[in-house]
Amino acid sequence: MKKNLDILMVGHFAKDKIIIDNEGFECAGGAVYYGSVVLKRLGLEVGVATRGNPDDFNYLKELTDLGIEVDVKPASQSSGCINIYQSADMERRICKLNGFAGEIPYSDIPEVNPKIIMITPIIAGEVSLETLIKLSEKAPVALDVQGFVRVPEGDDLNFRPWKDMEEGLKHVTFLKVDKAEAQHITGTDDLEKAAKILAAYGPKEIVLTQTKEVLVYAEGKYYRAPFLPKNLDGRTGRGDTCITSYVGSRLKYDPERSCKIAGIITSMKQEKHGPWTGEIDPQRFDRSIVYEA
Repeated sequence: MKKNLDILMVGHFAKDKIIIDNEGFECAGGAVYYGSVVLKRLGLEVGVATRGNPDDFNYLKELTDLGIEVDVKPASQSSGCINIYQSADMERRICKLNGFAGEIPYSDIPEVNPKIIMITPIIAGEVSLETLIKLSEKAPVALDVQGFVRVPEGDDLNFRPWKDMEEGLKHVTFLKVDKAEAQHITGTDDLEKAAKILAAYGPKEIVLTQTKEVLVYAEGKYYRAPFLPKNLDGRTGRGDTCITSYVGSRLKYDPERSCKIAGIITSMKQEKHGPWTGEIDPQRFDRSIVYEA
């Protein structure tokens, strides 16, 4: 892996199964999959540190073919989820456990020099508090709280308190939560208030996703950008796409513009299964916001 990276992503790739109206298919997933492609298509140097069963390493070929640096360690099984949807309401899903690749120890993470480290687990138990703290000493950390509060219990994945949250969030610069996670953690359904509560734990910027928009709280101000997809064929990976497009953009732009970029890219991604293709519909969005002329 290259020593000098813009962003290093740490988390499991997923061997997912998506079921829509009782018809299913297997596919790659996880934030390191959806997100690293976004970062690469934004012109950034990105690396991925992950784990999985060697029989499933072929799921990572799409990343290496794009020039993404991947360091993958073997595990007895790959992580994954079964995401169950009904086409009449693609906003709602049932998520079941489909395997767990185990903890990523700090010693397995490559010695590199990234500008930002994104800790984006799928399931609680992938990244320990100790590893989070050590990584935060190397570079600013962006963290998706999903991988700390989504706890496997049998085949189910349930919200449970992150017992180390107060200490963990002291070491986070960018925090991503969705609406349900924010309500679960803070106890309020007022999302602006929830963002402020979360920021009080230490993160400088909060990225909060919900059905219709992304809300960013940064530098004492709120920014919003709508999600305007024509369809939800690519609903899975929405949050992963949003946080990586925001954090990647922050290397170059201020929070307001980065929020707009995240809204545009996430809108486009939701229309197609798989990672964002790099396409921006010029009839609906100002392409120059994402790609400077």
